[in-house]
Amino acid sequence: MKINKFNFSPMSVKIPEYEFNLKATEFQKTNEEFTIWFFEGIIENYPNYLECLMYLGNAYTSEGKFDKGLQLDLKLVALKPHDPVVHYNLACSYSLLGKTDLAFASLSKSIDFGYSDIKHLENDTDLDRLRNEEQYKIILNKLKETKEKHVS
Repeated sequence: MKINKFNFSPMSVKIPEYEFNLKATEFQKTNEEFTIWFFEGIIENYPNYLECLMYLGNAYTSEGKFDKGLQLDLKLVALKPHDPVVHYNLACSYSLLGKTDLAFASLSKSIDFGYSDIKHLENDTDLDRLRNEEQYKIILNKLKETKEKHVS
């Protein structure tokens, strides 16, 4: 039998009734609006919180705030210069803003650093502006060749 050092029993605790008020304007936001508000608040206090920066960047993109998403992606590249996903996301931001040369450069770096998800790359609508370009085919072939090397 365990001895309760504080003579405390979970059965003796009374939790008062509490009414949670969701009427504050912050809680009236749509999902993405709330997500942006929430993560911006965290980033305000923890400016280099990588996971929050990534989530916030995704939320900006889904809300069409491509310039803000690009700024976060540039910050993430500075914080994690060899991360393939960070470079991939930067390529997406550049593509969404019509900066195809920069998008191709970032996408190529992403593959150099180990990005290997061909299916995602082929289906990602953020990269639609790149698909008809010859460089897209070159990068896709590079990715396929890189993946084959790792399989063999």
